[in-house]
Amino acid sequence: MKLVFAGTPEVAVPALDALIASDRHEVAAVVTRPDAPAGRGRRLVASPVAERAEEAGIEVLKPARPREADFLARLGEIAPDCCPVVAYGALLPKEALAVPARGWVNLHFSLLPAWRGAAPVQHSVMAGDEVTGASTFLIEEGLDSGPVYGVLTEEVRPTDTSGDLLTRLAFAGAGLLVATMDGIEDGTLHAVPQPAEGVTLAPKITVEDAQVRWSEPALRVDRVVRGCTPAPGAWTLFRGERLKLIQAVPVLDRTDLAPGELSAAKNNVYVGTGSHAVELLWVQPQGKKPMRAADWARGVRIAHGELLGS
Repeated sequence: MKLVFAGTPEVAVPALDALIASDRHEVAAVVTRPDAPAGRGRRLVASPVAERAEEAGIEVLKPARPREADFLARLGEIAPDCCPVVAYGALLPKEALAVPARGWVNLHFSLLPAWRGAAPVQHSVMAGDEVTGASTFLIEEGLDSGPVYGVLTEEVRPTDTSGDLLTRLAFAGAGLLVATMDGIEDGTLHAVPQPAEGVTLAPKITVEDAQVRWSEPALRVDRVVRGCTPAPGAWTLFRGERLKLIQAVPVLDRTDLAPGELSAAKNNVYVGTGSHAVELLWVQPQGKKPMRAADWARGVRIAHGELLGS
């Protein structure tokens, strides 16, 4: 099939690479979000998908909105058979959905209908799921509600951050997306409607969602830290400033600390929660680079009974 691939961040690149490598399909063009300011100089930078497409000599389309007349006209000229999508980042209007004869097919990083929305992997980790996966489905106007072509499953490991899990799903999902394109092309694969039961939503994680609440159990604190790593980053307050929490692990045999209470030894930093303590391993003070929690604690000289949190 002739394909137009839509995607933007690094997590979409493995799928683009897999489609480029396929000997059954042609990636005629790529649709991605416009260049965005990045770094201290706020210089405009192309998306990872745009950079990879340009390296491969593939036409890149960067509409500010996919309902723009120029974009729709060019899409019509290319006349793709199908448009695979991975984390594109913009809603597709009816006019765009109608262009490819075989529709737009999204690779979504959950087992639909669970975790429909922008942040399925983060919500899966934060909810304590033991198994998640990826799904390919035909895009319709509803939120991730279209019929499903295929799925794969992936174990959520006890120490997984959302970044760890998303990386594995991106590479496994790339194979699923190519297999879906193959099945659509040869007529062996047909989309099946999603069940009405089991729908959960995964909206974008906000900075407020990422604030650790020390009155909650240690297991919940652990899930929030892992689920919000690398973005937006779990955090708490220390002496009125934000402290980013990069890695923390529950300590089952320590229950002597009040919620938020700090206890620092030579090589360990513990914090009380609503159940047992957690040990802070890596933190990032405001305006500084990530550092070992023990080094941070020595630098700030934690007082006896001092607390994290508001």
